[in-house]
Amino acid sequence: MNILITGGAGFIGSHLVDKFISRKYNVIAIDNLLTGTKKNLDPFLKNKNFTFLNLDVQNHIEISQDLDYVLHLASAASPKAYTQHPINTLKAGSIGTINTLGLAKAKNAKYLLTSTSEVYGDPQISPQPETYWGNVNPNGVRSMYDEAKRFAEAAVASYNRIYNLDTRIVRLFNTYGPNMKINDGRVVTNFISQAISNQDITIYGKGDQTRSFCYVDDTVSGIIKAMESNSSEVFNIGNPNEITILQLAEEIISLTNSNSSIKFVDLPEDDPMQRNPDITKANEKLNWFPEVLLKDGLMKTISWVEKSMN
Repeated sequence: MNILITGGAGFIGSHLVDKFISRKYNVIAIDNLLTGTKKNLDPFLKNKNFTFLNLDVQNHIEISQDLDYVLHLASAASPKAYTQHPINTLKAGSIGTINTLGLAKAKNAKYLLTSTSEVYGDPQISPQPETYWGNVNPNGVRSMYDEAKRFAEAAVASYNRIYNLDTRIVRLFNTYGPNMKINDGRVVTNFISQAISNQDITIYGKGDQTRSFCYVDDTVSGIIKAMESNSSEVFNIGNPNEITILQLAEEIISLTNSNSSIKFVDLPEDDPMQRNPDITKANEKLNWFPEVLLKDGLMKTISWVEKSMN
């Protein structure tokens, strides 16, 4: 089995590499290391089944060997990262998607796009099913990420319809766990690092906005089940356990025995107030269910952050 993963040095990409290498698959990881880190791939660099290519997906991709799957994960994924790199984010979702779709077509490979719950924008219904078209500001401060992913989905759907390419799309909801960048502004690592250091935990707005947090092992199992399925569809992959950001902060303070106080700051523009996936389709068609409880996942992540900060 030959698998190419773009964004392979990133948070979720590196966990997929780990899973596939453990199955003795041949894995090619592509990453320009804009937000990924080669450290995530250190355990695999000497493995004969693993190849790393330092490439940007907006450039031509030349692969000599046959491919069974192309998984396109490459993109800045945190608000801090895509705000700092808006043009690259747009190109990863547009040119990068077209390039990887063309590669999959040339190799007659199956194709999977990791999209995002951000395509739903600030949703007006909850939980969000795959049939919901979203409520997105097309030129707002987060639009470089939202619209890049929405374009990517349109491109995948078009290659499926026009060229009969075997595709699937997974919309990932908030995922957390080891290999995240600690300083990229994502809420779980933000809160954990602040709590460990007994610094103020900064909450945007009143903390009443909700999120649904899925541990990375569950997210990866969902991606693989979608990849291996015969269904060329869109699937929400996330944990439907919806909590407020304030509740998350309080839980992390408790789990770390922190002396941190909570500090409320202004809510960023276009920050969605609600995230809760309807995973009925993934349950029924993929037989996929998240299994890791939030407390257990947070404890594993806290342990990893503590080691990374030392």
